[in-house]
Amino acid sequence: MFNVEHYNGTKEQNYDLLLKQLKALIEDEPDQVANLANASSLLNQFLDTVNWVGFYIWKQDELVLGPFQGLPACVRIPNGKGVCGTAVAEGKTQRIADVHEFPGHIACDAASQSEIVVPMYKGGNIFGVLDIDSPVKERFDEIDEKYIEQFAKIVEQYI
Repeated sequence: MFNVEHYNGTKEQNYDLLLKQLKALIEDEPDQVANLANASSLLNQFLDTVNWVGFYIWKQDELVLGPFQGLPACVRIPNGKGVCGTAVAEGKTQRIADVHEFPGHIACDAASQSEIVVPMYKGGNIFGVLDIDSPVKERFDEIDEKYIEQFAKIVEQYI
């Protein structure tokens, strides 16, 4: 049984604990959907001031909605479109302080103000993205980016 953890350390210590929890949660489960669902739930429970946490999966040259926590979302995102599609096209994390200043931003939730998207790979090929939105501008900093990328790397090992 999983209990809600109270994170009382520094930001880095809390993220280290989160990464250990993630690995323990998904390492013995072979089902991809179950692992993505639990990963999104764990991250949603850990992060404050976020309104959407989830995955988009690369299928037939576009991103398709996968397991997530939050309001209903855009189902399909073309390559290169919005923050998620840009992360795929450029092959690098997109940390956006103000989504309204991002050219071509796709507004699935009008409350979202900032976003971080990490591309994920399986066997050297794009698998999809980890997408996190916040109703607060400039919500994500360099520490968040570093650890969210590590979070995505752990998930990649179990998909």
